[in-house]
Amino acid sequence: MHQKIKIHVLQTGKVKVDEALPFHTNSLNPLGFTGIFRSEDHKIWMPVSVYLIEHPKGLILFDTGWSSSVRNVTKAKKNVIFGEISVADLPTGKAIDEQLLALGYTSKDLDYIILSHLDGDHAGGLQLVKDAKNVLVSREELEASKGWSKTIRYNSKLWEGIKLQPFDFENSGIGPMGRSFDLFNDGSLQLIWTPGHSKGLTSLKVRNECDEYVLLVADTGYARKSWKKLIIPGISINKKHALQSLKWVKEMANQQNCIDALANHDPDVEPHTITL
Repeated sequence: MHQKIKIHVLQTGKVKVDEALPFHTNSLNPLGFTGIFRSEDHKIWMPVSVYLIEHPKGLILFDTGWSSSVRNVTKAKKNVIFGEISVADLPTGKAIDEQLLALGYTSKDLDYIILSHLDGDHAGGLQLVKDAKNVLVSREELEASKGWSKTIRYNSKLWEGIKLQPFDFENSGIGPMGRSFDLFNDGSLQLIWTPGHSKGLTSLKVRNECDEYVLLVADTGYARKSWKKLIIPGISINKKHALQSLKWVKEMANQQNCIDALANHDPDVEPHTITL
């Protein structure tokens, strides 16, 4: 009898953003995604999902969600130039370390943390699970976090004192760019390069021995409608790549052996567990 793979879809609170941030629109206001000169009518709440994967070869966490420090953020600490680009809401009991404990785990039980990218709502909870054995991020994303965008987009304090281990995508023919990284060298966990929203954005394909799979697309698209209607994220460093990645997600999501394709911020997704 084959061992099953379990994917726990967890939600570490939610985030309020302008609708133009997750769903790109052609607008006369190029800074619409920041909320500048936009009314509250354009603001939407979206969940901040992470995924705990119980795999026969280890316990894996895909993304970490918000840091518990966002519970104490005041208006005085918010960005006075761009305003409230995003507003975090992390109720008690919903931080990743709290949810791990509820499932009977601590961060020391984690064999791998895989970061889809290094934005604050994906890497923010790293300090809460810093005792994990390995923390992986694509080399492209790690290098991007050290460049010009470091002061604008990334906050290296989120992983201060934590060793981020870069992995290299290989020319596998898998994914929109034909590049991926096979974590266990057996096809069960494929880390797939889906750039656009960020330079090193990683999606995760979880596959069982019957070739059924679940695709975790992170912010390649913010919701199911993103790939159905090919709506790229409002923040995309490369729109051509973002569209190419979304088209690949759409193709994969429509395959008969795809159990589900999940975006981290889809308002229509509730916490649940998938068994493969």
